[in-house]
Amino acid sequence: MGSFIKRSLCYPATASLLIGLTCHSTIAQSHSKYFQTKHVQIEQKSSQNIKITQATQALGEKTALNLVWKLPQVQRKAREIEKLSKGKIRVAAKVDSSPTPETPYYTVQIYENHIDYIDTIYWFRVLNPSGAIQVLDIIQNEYVSLEAWKQN
Repeated sequence: MGSFIKRSLCYPATASLLIGLTCHSTIAQSHSKYFQTKHVQIEQKSSQNIKITQATQALGEKTALNLVWKLPQVQRKAREIEKLSKGKIRVAAKVDSSPTPETPYYTVQIYENHIDYIDTIYWFRVLNPSGAIQVLDIIQNEYVSLEAWKQN
């Protein structure tokens, strides 16, 4: 009777232990393969992203914004508005959109920053990666070169 109890308790426990170890080993192997595969895919995606980033983001958002903000015409207009409003209205700039494959430029908005609203003064495009600046001619409703805009 003692051996019957021993067999009825030990065999299921041993079988469970063996099944558990086998399953654990199989899970660990598949888990390892999964992460190795994901790691390779991530590396591949990362290198692709770096190539894409280098191709489409050669000019940073901050650089594009600064190129426009430092234009003498923009600075002159900002001083004029602040002086005429006795410091109540500030002129500000923001990047409205970033380059995409379809639109390879930053769009920068120069605006009066009122308490309740903003009033756009200029729209600029900063071409990526060259940094060439275009200005929206509101009469013609098209972007023109900075040189053409300066002549008007």
